[in-house]
Amino acid sequence: MFDRLFVLVQYVLPRYWLTALVHRCTRIRSRAVKNFLIRRFVRLYDVDVEDVRLAVPDDFATFNEFFVRELADGARPIAPEPDALVSPVDGTVSSAGRLRGRAILQAKGIDYTLEELLAADIDDARLFVDGSFATLYLAPHDYHRVHAPCDGELLKAHYVPGDLFSVNGPTVAHLPGVFCRNERLLLHFSTAVGRAVVVFVGAMNVGSISTPWTGEIRPQKRGTVEAIDLDAAPKAVHKGDLLGWFNMGSTVIALLPAGACDWVDGFGDGASVRMGERIGRLSDGRS
Repeated sequence: MFDRLFVLVQYVLPRYWLTALVHRCTRIRSRAVKNFLIRRFVRLYDVDVEDVRLAVPDDFATFNEFFVRELADGARPIAPEPDALVSPVDGTVSSAGRLRGRAILQAKGIDYTLEELLAADIDDARLFVDGSFATLYLAPHDYHRVHAPCDGELLKAHYVPGDLFSVNGPTVAHLPGVFCRNERLLLHFSTAVGRAVVVFVGAMNVGSISTPWTGEIRPQKRGTVEAIDLDAAPKAVHKGDLLGWFNMGSTVIALLPAGACDWVDGFGDGASVRMGERIGRLSDGRS
């Protein structure tokens, strides 16, 4: 009952106004204010700061810089096996497995389709029929940078305007199509096992999504799907390379074609993962 009420309340909340407010507050440069926010956040969410590259809180100019913090070298080893598919993020598995045709499982009793998720890239939906997917939720305490799950070539990127519902457990369990309602950034790759897509899903309080080559992409509720200029992006992407980050928390979805991946034992709903650890074995099922 509480979960359903939480979802209903979101419909009347000024989601974009709240997100804009959070965006502004997390960029306050007052030393006293930003240090207070960082310390309170670390205590409230029990954030592990041992592997952070910079000193907490003094070396961060704003709360947001801390939130999208880099980790020290070696803090997240990348699984070295050539066939290893690695987790792109620190987080929790919301759902993972095989697509049923074009249907992706959101939560028990709720599916959404490839076409709904990919939006302008509808023609690409056929590439993932009966494929594999993993939906990974980044909680507030998690490391919020997103990395490449395997080697590949970055082909295209699209920003899809949308809403800003929460993507926490209660919302995912009770709001059909939340990942397709919300704004998102889609990165398409050519890999040794076929096409792959990494989807950044925006959410309430996520002030923006950033990539190393686009800078900050602010939320847009309406508009057309926007092709992202990749002139400044690297053509070749290696497993573990940085793809982008969430300015506040959200969800990442990875898509692979049929027969391209076998998930490792224990990789399923509710499992905790860390960026760089092996979550699957790549195997070109087309051959």
